[in-house]
Amino acid sequence: MSHSFGLMIEGLVAVLLLLTIGYCRLLNKRLKVLKADEQSLKATISELITATEIAERAIGGLKVTVRECDENLGGQLTTASELSETLGRQIALGSDILKRLCDIAIAARANQEPATPYGTRDPKSIVAAAQAFSERRRAGIAA
Repeated sequence: MSHSFGLMIEGLVAVLLLLTIGYCRLLNKRLKVLKADEQSLKATISELITATEIAERAIGGLKVTVRECDENLGGQLTTASELSETLGRQIALGSDILKRLCDIAIAARANQEPATPYGTRDPKSIVAAAQAFSERRRAGIAA
């Protein structure tokens, strides 16, 4: 019995060793997969680092562009505001001058003698105008 008991224990140890070997193979396969994933992950991390550096440079360039635009637009807005104020003053002066000219024209019309109707002109001036017209016509210069 002691032999059979020893044989059973040794058989059990052999089965446990076989299970251990099988489990080690399974772990080995998993480790190989993890190593492959690690290489893939390292490549991905490297690409992310490169992309991050490119993005940082682009952001720096955008910041410089924004600063330049802000300075440029600020100056242009200041110039436009000054020009708008100048134009406003000139328009006000122009309106004042136009009003004065209208007042002068109205006053001039009021002081002007009424125009004589076309048919009431002096007959001598009409005859003189007709003679001048006929002389020009003869000379080839029609009015």
